Parts: sequence; structure tokens; C-alpha cells
Amino acid sequence: MRKASRLFEIIQILRLADHPITAQQIAEKLEVTQRSIYRDIAALQAMRVPIEGERGIGYILRPGFHLPPLMFTAEETEAIVLGMALTKRTADPELREASARVLDKIAAALPGPLREAMISRTLYAWGRVAEAPEAIDFAMIRRAIRDEEKLEIDYVNEQQQATTRTIKPIAVIHYAEAAVIVGWCELREGIRNFRVDRIRDCRATATHFRREGDRLRKLWVAGWETGTKS
Repeated sequence: MRKASRLFEIIQILRLADHPITAQQIAEKLEVTQRSIYRDIAALQAMRVPIEGERGIGYILRPGFHLPPLMFTAEETEAIVLGMALTKRTADPELREASARVLDKIAAALPGPLREAMISRTLYAWGRVAEAPEAIDFAMIRRAIRDEEKLEIDYVNEQQQATTRTIKPIAVIHYAEAAVIVGWCELREGIRNFRVDRIRDCRATATHFRREGDRLRKLWVAGWETGTKS
């Protein structure tokens, strides 16, 4: 177990204990040496975590101490870093900018060792950054999904046939080569995937499909699981 994860686990063990816990007991739980626990507790005390006690007697966490609202293990921190790196390569400009703000906010709330793990730049997402489409606004698409608002799109399919569709958008899929809007198509009366680079125009309709989004997403997922994806 990495040190940052171990420090987090020690705090969790002490928070849940109703009596002093010895370094040996903590070491057994975490499968490390007792000496490592002594060093870790000293490190936590140096970071002003209110741990009281001494060797041979046990340690307690003084009442009133609260972990920051965002607290992660090293592995969870790395998962966030990689996820944000992948987000920065999508075709959605606002999500790219948001990913940087997410990392700044989380880093500000983390203790030193975890903050170092986040900013160490050991994980990367490779490949070209997807180009943002000119005809659609991803922010509008995401808002329509959240608000369950129908969209009207001018769409050109693979055979270069142009149609105007009214859809109930339920999800966006980002691939390396393109992004896809998943929605219920009223023209085809079924769930369809629409590549954003084939959408010539996209308009909000101010018409809603309240409380249908979750049902349609379940229908979509069920189709993938049974091999009947559109």
C-alpha cells in the first residue's frame, strides 16, 4: 500500500475507533510494519491531524476533526487524473476547460501527499484531440439531456441523405474519431445514434419529455446487452 493511501486509512481507522488503537493493531489491519505506522502517525501529526497517544498505549483522533469533503486514496486520485486527461481530448470545449477546474479544486482540498500524487504527471492520455464540431453546441446538447428537452436536427446519413429529425437526447458518446448523440428518433420511432460531424444544424425546441430519460436509457442499455444496438 502506498504511503498516501496508508495515511488515509489510518485516519479512517482512528475515526471509527471508540478506544485507543495501538500501532501494532493498525499495522495488522494494513499489513505493514509497526515502524511504518509510527512514521505515518508522526507525519499526520506534522500535518496537524489531531492524533493523540504514544507508543505502547495507543492512539486516538481528537473529537471534532473532519476530513475534507473530498478525500481520495492514491489510486482514486490517479483515476481522476486519467479521467480528466481523457476529457481534455474530447470534442467538447467546455468540458475540456471544466476538467482543468476540477483538478484545481480537488488538489486544493487534498493533503500534501495526495496533492503530490495528483500533480506528479505520471499518467497521460495519448492521441489527437478531437475537433469541436461547427454546427452544434455541446453545452446545449448536455443541457437538453439534463432538462429532457427535445432537439431538432438537420442530419446527413452515411448515404448522404438529408433529413430533419426530432429527437429525445439521452446520452453523448465520445470516441477518438467522433462524438455521437444517442436519442429517441421520432421519425424512425426508435433509439438511434447520430454522429455530430453529420449534423448540419441543431435547435432546441422548448418541448420536453419529462421523466422519460431514465426509461429510454435503460432501453438503450438493454439493447446493447442483448446485441440489438442501433
